[in-house]
Amino acid sequence: MNNKTTLQIIIVGGGAAGLLAAVAAARHGGKVTVLEKNNRVGKKILATGNGRCNFTNMDMHISHFHGSYPKFALAALRQFNNLQTIAFFEQLGIYHKVEEKGKVFPFSNQASSILDVLRYELAELGVNTAVESEVQAINKSDKGFEVVVKGGQRYFGHRVILATGGKAAPQLGSTGSAYQLAVRLGHRLVEPLPSLVQLKLAEPWLKQIKGIKINGEAEVIVQDKTMARAEGEILFTEYGISGPPIFDLSRTAARWLQKGHRVHLKVCMLNHLSREQLAEFLSRRFQANPGKPLAFSFVGFINKQLAPVMLKQAGIQDVQKKVSEVTAAEREKILNILQDWRFAVTGTNTWTAAQVTAGGIDVRDINPRTMESHIMPGLFFAGEIMDIDGDCGGYNLQWAWSSGYVAGVSAATIAMSW
Repeated sequence: MNNKTTLQIIIVGGGAAGLLAAVAAARHGGKVTVLEKNNRVGKKILATGNGRCNFTNMDMHISHFHGSYPKFALAALRQFNNLQTIAFFEQLGIYHKVEEKGKVFPFSNQASSILDVLRYELAELGVNTAVESEVQAINKSDKGFEVVVKGGQRYFGHRVILATGGKAAPQLGSTGSAYQLAVRLGHRLVEPLPSLVQLKLAEPWLKQIKGIKINGEAEVIVQDKTMARAEGEILFTEYGISGPPIFDLSRTAARWLQKGHRVHLKVCMLNHLSREQLAEFLSRRFQANPGKPLAFSFVGFINKQLAPVMLKQAGIQDVQKKVSEVTAAEREKILNILQDWRFAVTGTNTWTAAQVTAGGIDVRDINPRTMESHIMPGLFFAGEIMDIDGDCGGYNLQWAWSSGYVAGVSAATIAMSW
């Protein structure tokens, strides 16, 4: 093939990873077509960060990324890092701000800003976008790939980038149906599970405390061992438990449940105090008001709706008895509940509630420096379709940007092998 021939690049999926890949490929000389099955591109971008789009984070340590082989993400994250991401969007017009825990948002507080500037850039670069174009087959030929969409229309590409996302938020188009496109081309699939999602608990009294928030710490416990730990704002719901720390723990809980293990969640409501400090505090508090009803004695310390439930879970049935009547053994049980409350995890919320997918196309079959398939030259991957997922806080979007950039540049610049 003549090296001056313009490479035709087909990108399957018009989400964050696919759009960044399209910009990168077009800027490096590729003639790009994006095939999106929804009626518009970038639907999931609009829903990120509660509509504000937490598009990256200032802390990009690899510990924030997960999968069977999380270090796979390092090469792409180094080629297009968080600072380069901020600079990229700044060049497109996005003024940014940094909030708690290093979260980066557009100053406009509008996720639509990110999508608007990406779509404008695609138009400026002459990228062809075909919506309502669900890809049903990818066939390899001697000269490249034939991509067949629902309805029978066919597209030719010297290169194909799969950026179809996972199974999270199917209402936004991520159904996981495209996994089979890669599997049919020889790739392996790590069973997908919902991640960054609420956990379901078995407790019958959850309705009594739904809506209550605490700032504390949570751990996933399997066979009396801590498998993961996170802290922050925890929210009780009528079906279980939610909040950023729970989201970060959900992939670990789901994976162990999938393996058939009993999984427990340990919640420490007062992780800022040692057990000794908490014991001394309660002792002083009880001594100061010995005649108060036990449940009422916690008013002003913990949520008053939480107190009677917590006390009954500590084995104290008469929550109205005087503080002076609390035994030493009961006080120890109260301390245990306040700092080591255990719940049996029965599952996760549905794919509709999940923010991201854990699992996906096995990264062992992909070159981490180029995102090109080891199995099928000319086939590239970007974003959530791969077995890499991140914590809450902009990490999944950064993975989309980084892997999309690398896939786009590689698809447009790597010499043809046929």
